[in-house]
Amino acid sequence: MGLVRMPKKPPKPCAKQGCPRLTHERFCEEHQREEWQTYNRFYRDEFSKRFYSSRAWRKVRERKLMINPLCELCMKEERLAAATVVDHIIPIKDGGEVWDLENMQSLCKTCHERKGAMERFNRK
Repeated sequence: MGLVRMPKKPPKPCAKQGCPRLTHERFCEEHQREEWQTYNRFYRDEFSKRFYSSRAWRKVRERKLMINPLCELCMKEERLAAATVVDHIIPIKDGGEVWDLENMQSLCKTCHERKGAMERFNRK
């Protein structure tokens, strides 16, 4: 069976109250940026703040997405989705190698959120 391109859902209004923009994500680009800033400011530890905003990480992330531009988990399920996130397979918090490309996977936002939720659930 070949790869199946998943149809896109119709855009929906931005979740920011009063914003009229339509988006395929939870927030429009402007408000997504605000959400990330809030997340980084209040929920990320200092190491993560520095690491994920570093030039070195941005370069490695860009390189990984060039090597694997499609979501690796979706492809395992014979779906096509553009990768937008580079994820550490073994989280850094759990001793995963920080700079090893073999410990990284290109994921779409949906798969990354699902993986993160499972990791948080399993930590409890």
